Amino acid sequence: MFGFLTSLLPRLPWDLWGSSSPLDAFLQGLVGACAVSTLCSLMKVHLFVMCLNDPDRRTQKEKIRAQRPLLEDLHICLLTSIFTVVGSRVAALVVLEFSLRAVSMLLSLNKGSQNSQLFLMCQYSLGCGIICSLHYLHEGAPHRTWNLILAVGLAVLIMWYTRRLSKHICTMYELHSREQYCGVCITLLTNWHGIPSLLCCALKITFVVADLTAIALINKDFLSTSEAIRFWTPLTICYTLLVIYMQEEQRQKPSEQMVYQTVFVRMGGLLILMLTVGLWMDILHIFISLVGELWCLIRSGIMLDICREQDFSQRFSKPIPRSYDVTARTPKPSSSIAGTS
Repeated sequence: MFGFLTSLLPRLPWDLWGSSSPLDAFLQGLVGACAVSTLCSLMKVHLFVMCLNDPDRRTQKEKIRAQRPLLEDLHICLLTSIFTVVGSRVAALVVLEFSLRAVSMLLSLNKGSQNSQLFLMCQYSLGCGIICSLHYLHEGAPHRTWNLILAVGLAVLIMWYTRRLSKHICTMYELHSREQYCGVCITLLTNWHGIPSLLCCALKITFVVADLTAIALINKDFLSTSEAIRFWTPLTICYTLLVIYMQEEQRQKPSEQMVYQTVFVRMGGLLILMLTVGLWMDILHIFISLVGELWCLIRSGIMLDICREQDFSQRFSKPIPRSYDVTARTPKPSSSIAGTS
C-alpha cells in the first residue's frame, strides 16, 4: 500500500529525499516539526509565568499572549516541508555544528552565569537531530513506515498537549493562580522553575543520540579511514575557530542583528565546505536549512528578546549577599531560567 502511495509522488531529476522514500521522509519531517513546536510551547509557558511574576516585564507578557495560533499551524507546516526536503548529510552537519557551538558557549560562561537563548537557538538543530536519529535507527527496518507512523502519533500527541497547556496558561493562569482551584495552574505556581531543567535533560539526551547518528551517517560516505580524516580534520579546525570567534562577538554585542549574522556566517562556512567535498544537492539543502534556521528565529523573536535581556542582566548584575538584605523577610525564588550545563 505504501509503495503505491509513494509511486504517486512526482519524480525529480535528483535524489531529493536521499535513501528514504518520500513518505518516510515526510513522516520524519513531521516528527521533527512536532519536537520544535513542543520546545517552543514549553518555553512559552515558562517565559509567560516569569514575566507575570516580574512587574517590569508585564508588556512582554502581553506580547507573548498576543501570538496567534494560526501562525503556529503555519510554523508546523513550513518546518515539516523543510525537514522533509533536507538531506541527512546536511542535517548531520547542522547537528554537529550546533553541538560544538553549544559546548563552546557553555564553557565560555562564567560560573553561575546562564544562557537561556540556547533553548530557542537550537530549534532547527533539534529538528535536524530528530530526522538524523530516525533515519539511522530505522534504516533497513522491515516495518520502517509503520514505526514512523507510531512515532508521528506520539509526537503529535505530545505537541497537542503542550500547545493546549500554553494556551491555557496564557489565558487563564492569572485568574486560576489567584483562585487556586485549577490543578495545572497550582502545579505551575510552585514548579514552573523546573521547566528549563526538564528541557535541558531532554535536549542533552536528544543531541547525544543525534551526534552519534550524525557521525555514523557522515562516515558511511567514506571508503577508507584516510578519506574520513581528510574530511573531519579541516571541518573540526575551521568550525572550532569560527564558533569561538562568533561566540566572542555574541558575548560582547548581544543583539538581534548579531544572532542573524551568526546564522549567515555558519551557513556560509557550511556552503564552502559542501562546495569542496559535497554534492550539488547538498548545496540546495544548505539554502533550505538557511530558510529554516531564519524562520525559527523570526517565529520566536519575542521570546528570544526576553531571554537575551535576561542573560545580559544576569551577566552584569552583582548579587547582593543575603546577610546585607535587611529589607527581605524571606528569600524570593529566582525567576531566571536554569542553566543548561
